[in-house]
Amino acid sequence: MALPTLNPESGFRRLRIELSYDGTNFSGWAAQPDYRTVQAVLEEALSMLAHRPVTTVVGGRTDAGVHALQQFVHVDIPENPPFADIDPKKSWADWNIPNWTYRLNRILDEDIRIISVEEASEHFHARFSALERHYVYKIADGLMTLPPLARFDVAPWYRHLDENLMNEVSAKLLGENDFKAFCKFREGSTTIRNLKKFHWYRLDNGYLAADVVADAFCYSMVRNLVGAAVCIGEGRFPQEWMLDLLNNRERVSDSYVFPGRGLTLTKILYPEASELYQRSLQTVGRRDEE
Repeated sequence: MALPTLNPESGFRRLRIELSYDGTNFSGWAAQPDYRTVQAVLEEALSMLAHRPVTTVVGGRTDAGVHALQQFVHVDIPENPPFADIDPKKSWADWNIPNWTYRLNRILDEDIRIISVEEASEHFHARFSALERHYVYKIADGLMTLPPLARFDVAPWYRHLDENLMNEVSAKLLGENDFKAFCKFREGSTTIRNLKKFHWYRLDNGYLAADVVADAFCYSMVRNLVGAAVCIGEGRFPQEWMLDLLNNRERVSDSYVFPGRGLTLTKILYPEASELYQRSLQTVGRRDEE
């Protein structure tokens, strides 16, 4: 595989942007014709400030309806601001990058908020530099009453779920495995991932939640894992069913995939600045990351 461009082109500098969003009214992260997506909305706003079309690179692509408490993107903009060829006194400082957080939030709708905009460390790549992605999935099971405001980030389920059974089987999936059974197919993309945490627990309000952490995730992998674990927790199948899916790489039925609304990207971890480039090379060398 050809090595992707990890650093800005000559004459450009890279910005690191931290943001959060309510995914309810977005058709996922990736730009799609005739759909409202986080990428399209963000790039439109950034292009207004950059005075030219820009393209973002995201740390973790999210599906339709999925939320993010902490998401990262990078974008490359010209080192020289507009009209620098006319006014030679203009420089990088005239971009006034520290003010971009405020300006972007004035442009964007309130379901997406910019937390910070800053010049990225050398070799920072939002996608390939990341060490881990952290997600949480929340379920109101057993016909639990779901308050109106909670409906945006909690998925209802009519049967009671046994979190102990779910934890027993979830623990057996940890480590580096081929998760083809729990990923929607994408041409040329590997399904080998290192699942570092998959743990179920009860929140104080009684909702069932799962913390899911991996180096990276395939398309719809978390929602597939959740749906399969629910089948174990409600007693529909024995634990061996989920393990057989993993080992035989037999695709789980789409009818078991849980909705995006219960899923939230909570955190993306990156290494120290001195380790960014090596991490990117390692990621690219191991897999074509989703």
